[in-house]
Amino acid sequence: MSFSKKYGQYPDADRKAYFNTLSNYKNRQFQNLIATPALVEGASMMRVLWDFLGRHPHTTPDEPIPYVETDLKNLKPDENVLVWFGHSSYFIQVDGKRLLTDPVFSGNASPIRGSVKAFPGANHYQAGDMPQIDVLFISHDHWDHLDYATIKQLKQQVGKVICGLGVAQHFEYWGWEKDRLIEKNWYESVELGDGFKVTLTPARHFSGRLLSRNISLWTSFVLQTPSKKIFLGGDSGYGPQFKEIGAQFGPFDLAILECGQYNEKWPYIHSLPAEVVKEAQELKASNFIPVHNSKFKLAQHPWYEPLAQVTSFAAAADFPVTTPKIGEKVDLNLLGKVWEKWWE
Repeated sequence: MSFSKKYGQYPDADRKAYFNTLSNYKNRQFQNLIATPALVEGASMMRVLWDFLGRHPHTTPDEPIPYVETDLKNLKPDENVLVWFGHSSYFIQVDGKRLLTDPVFSGNASPIRGSVKAFPGANHYQAGDMPQIDVLFISHDHWDHLDYATIKQLKQQVGKVICGLGVAQHFEYWGWEKDRLIEKNWYESVELGDGFKVTLTPARHFSGRLLSRNISLWTSFVLQTPSKKIFLGGDSGYGPQFKEIGAQFGPFDLAILECGQYNEKWPYIHSLPAEVVKEAQELKASNFIPVHNSKFKLAQHPWYEPLAQVTSFAAAADFPVTTPKIGEKVDLNLLGKVWEKWWE
């Protein structure tokens, strides 16, 4: 079954037949490692929606989000850098390969035109600013992570796509060749050559672009390069997977962790700031970057709260945290510098 182009397409019969053989797929849906209700016990969706539509101060910035101009197409070949584009979109050049994760450059994170718009200043970077990309990572198919307009524009710039099971169906529907698409289950690995290896690992979240939930897989990634080990977190609430991933794959040079769009009424699918530091510790990461903030309003907290709180918790735990501006280069060989609190 398919809808208009931007909605993508449901997994086909062959995919669903294969999914039915998997331990993390049951009753026509992928499953989290532990029970993960959308809302906390006792909360009602109608009440949550009512609260969401109420007045909440400072959920959008009074001034444009600051950004730094970085020419991604003319980086030095030996630079090992990360550049964040706001929310969960970021570029990594490391050990000679160029990688891009969850790019959303269209200016909104919703199927409804003109809604969930990017904050002023936060949408400076566009698909045309990207260099040739060796690997595009897609953590799951929610609108704020898989953006049809951006994917359409990037089609000629990307070598391979790596995603969770079922997500490649969208790319096929959008005209991408099958031999460019790699979809895997949790704990399956992909050898990329030149000393690069990617392993898909669990996240605690959900998926879906319309009404049907969890028909494709949501995932995090362990990226091993010749010189680095980096955890690409995707969307996730706190759960036992962080300790398990840390024990099996850690330690990590860097963890990129979701921190934003949270609420105490949905604590299982988006991490609270105090939990993010705990996740980094359990992953055995030396440093972490809090993402999923500073571009879109998807919750009622002040736009700056995720960064303010997570840096406060990190300082209390004496744990290194990296907080670049949008577009600012993070030197992956020199993690640990003191960063400006640009959101204040």
